[in-house]
Amino acid sequence: MSGALAERLRAVEERVAAACARAGRDSRQVRVLPISKTQPVAALEEAVAAGCRRFGENRVQEMAAKAAALAGSADLSWTLVGHLQTNKARDAVAWADELQSLDSLRLAAALQNQCERQDRRLDVLIEVNTSAETSKFGLPPADLPRFTAQLAAFDRLRPRGLMTVALPSPDPEPVAACFSLLSAWRERLRERDGGGWPELSMGMSQDFELAVACGSTCVRIGTAVFGARPVPVPEL
Repeated sequence: MSGALAERLRAVEERVAAACARAGRDSRQVRVLPISKTQPVAALEEAVAAGCRRFGENRVQEMAAKAAALAGSADLSWTLVGHLQTNKARDAVAWADELQSLDSLRLAAALQNQCERQDRRLDVLIEVNTSAETSKFGLPPADLPRFTAQLAAFDRLRPRGLMTVALPSPDPEPVAACFSLLSAWRERLRERDGGGWPELSMGMSQDFELAVACGSTCVRIGTAVFGARPVPVPEL
């Protein structure tokens, strides 16, 4: 690999490996998901050249546009990590291989309907609000047992795990508390179901090493891979 992006990606992977070693984990248990929101197609092309094959986007429209622009690159897959409105379910199913922000039965029904129409299946992670911030999406943790049991009605959706965004804090203690809470709830689901629920998506550029220590299997990395996001040009 060569180039600034490739070097940043290598640095992230090395930090993940070191965090895994400190936690007594195999680094192959943790995937780095590059979050390419607001990045130009050229940046994604550079990431593809550096070996990236899966990208995470916040908005369906942006994901669809980039997927179309990169259609010539083989074996790319797309993860939607942002909140999804039910009226965008059709495009989400058309373009995404994974949704990490499932947080309502209404959305599950819309996705199921579109999966049936398009003859597709969709991996899903349930977004959990572990920080109890009213500004955040996601289920309250206590709702997980009932919600996950009800997902059995949607056979086109494949529940793979849980996702959270931790409290934004310079103090690692409350951040770790969010991650540990999600990990504990995942274990409850696995005990109830006799296994399954392999994915814990938690940790971003500012806190992913702590997330790895708490059991994350997917770290969502934006600026640490792509650099600072482009500043939007104001309209005249």
